[in-house]
Amino acid sequence: MRYILPLFLSLLFSCSTSAQNYIGKQKDIDQILSNVALFSSCIMDKNTQGIVDSYTVDGKIFPDQREIMEGSEPLFKYWAPAEGYTTVLHKVTPQEIQIVKKTAYDYGIYEGKTERPDGSVSSWQGKYVIVWKKVGKDWKIYLDIWNRSPE
Repeated sequence: MRYILPLFLSLLFSCSTSAQNYIGKQKDIDQILSNVALFSSCIMDKNTQGIVDSYTVDGKIFPDQREIMEGSEPLFKYWAPAEGYTTVLHKVTPQEIQIVKKTAYDYGIYEGKTERPDGSVSSWQGKYVIVWKKVGKDWKIYLDIWNRSPE
């Protein structure tokens, strides 16, 4: 019996330090999480239009070591897969989502694997921040910034 309380406290604190922090209406949080998963699916399916449709019409991306890009055409060109390369894994793990009225932000980590034309696979990972806007009944990406973490 005396071991149960320390075990319980240990489990409680280990769970709370690694748990996500989501603040807002559950319906909105669920939709953002669904849109995050859809974004990853679009990348792995080479669905460039689906990726671009994830953004607001005035959405902007901030790729590492590049200029800010805005608008459907520049986003389409950026996200179009390079010939012979396939993203076999794209996973986004939000650490925090906070919703305030019709704006939200989330940040976390991303990871993935790309298969090259020669069959070799490279792994990559990094961190990101996204600002979301509610457009009608849907949440769209307004600002999207990321950079790689050291391997």
